[in-house]
Amino acid sequence: MATFTYTADWDASVEVTPVVRTAKFGDGYEQRLGSGINNLPKMWDLRFTLRTDAETTAIITFLESQGGVLAFDWVDVNGISGKYVCRSWNRVKNRYNLNTVICKFEQVFEP
Repeated sequence: MATFTYTADWDASVEVTPVVRTAKFGDGYEQRLGSGINNLPKMWDLRFTLRTDAETTAIITFLESQGGVLAFDWVDVNGISGKYVCRSWNRVKNRYNLNTVICKFEQVFEP
């Protein structure tokens, strides 16, 4: 499995949306249950700001090689490793030889 080794900017943000099964009954009664053992997937919004053309090309090439399908290993800004996929990314040309890559890493759970 490939490993993403580039360091994101410090303004990385994480969103956690618990996966919950819900059963609704009469009179507004509701029962909730966490769905599975991995029910707290993380979604990271990452920025790689003012990177050279070479580093930007390397980041984009890595993401393209995974194609939004293949999972890769990544250690988040808190030092916690996990498996992720990246389904979308954006490249901004800031000025000569300086670029910004914006992407979302979605945590997946697989062996």
